[in-house]
Amino acid sequence: MNNLMATAKTASISAATHKQPLAKLGTILPWLLIVCGVIGIVAAFAITQDKFELASNPSFQPICDLNPIISCGSVMKSAQSHVFGFSNTYIGLIGFPIVVTTGVAMLAGAKFKRWWWIGMQVGLTFGVAFAYWLLFESMFRIHALCPWCLSVDVVITTAFWYVTLWNFSNGFIKLPARFKTAGQFIKRHHADILVFWFVLVIAEILHHFWYYFGQHL
Repeated sequence: MNNLMATAKTASISAATHKQPLAKLGTILPWLLIVCGVIGIVAAFAITQDKFELASNPSFQPICDLNPIISCGSVMKSAQSHVFGFSNTYIGLIGFPIVVTTGVAMLAGAKFKRWWWIGMQVGLTFGVAFAYWLLFESMFRIHALCPWCLSVDVVITTAFWYVTLWNFSNGFIKLPARFKTAGQFIKRHHADILVFWFVLVIAEILHHFWYYFGQHL
């Protein structure tokens, strides 16, 4: 009898452990959105300010121009920096405050409707797709990286990942039954997957620019 009770208790603890990461998502998500949003605003503002300086003074050198590869100026001068006819940073200056506001409102006890979270999902999906397109362009077309842009890549990916998990967990987006096993795996290993993704991106950056970094690291 004692063995059965111990086994049941162990199973209960194990189940709780598996559910724990996303069980606390409602507590963590507001802070995560605030931190990601604030970092995104700071990065967008810094790039915007440097672009104004660069427009008025072509010889201006941004503080993040560290070497031929880590060079904000090269990215800012490229056609990709204003692909829609205006500075890409304006998108961040509009979008990231919405992310922060959502986080603050959640802390205050606000409960958003499904349409709001679908809107967040659409916006963050666009943001993450656009961010990685710019990263691709930076690596393979411009041949330079902007640290501010890389920080945006990190926060937009993180916000996208956890808002997506939030939407699936709350039924705002339905997960097809055939992906249920994969969904359970993702719930248990959501942080591992995110870290693994960032490791892959860093590895690809180092591999691509190793002709420089290999001589200077």
